Amino acid sequence: MQTSNGKEIFLWLIRRRQRYRVTGASMQPLLVSEDEVLVDPRAYRRQAPRIGDIVIARHPSQAGLKIIKRVDAVREQGAYLLKGDNPDPAQNSPSLVPVQLILGRVTSRFASAS
Repeated sequence: MQTSNGKEIFLWLIRRRQRYRVTGASMQPLLVSEDEVLVDPRAYRRQAPRIGDIVIARHPSQAGLKIIKRVDAVREQGAYLLKGDNPDPAQNSPSLVPVQLILGRVTSRFASAS
């Protein structure tokens, strides 16, 4: 994942990117807890999420919880299977999320916890 460059930071400053902090271990080793990422909330206005995209989404069964996961598969009727990169099943539970709950595509790492 690329580190935020001047263009990404400019887009964040003019509110075309949103900043999120990672919690948990589901995206390790790519992202660790306390990393911060920039997200394009408009990424899916004209195109559907693609397999391999890293996205921010609302959790399908826990109101108020947002998750960061990778699009692993597309299911029938616009639902996406989201999974973390961590191979440890205790750290990574897949979620089937309708497209309406996907908030945007992660574009870069803003700040690293390490």
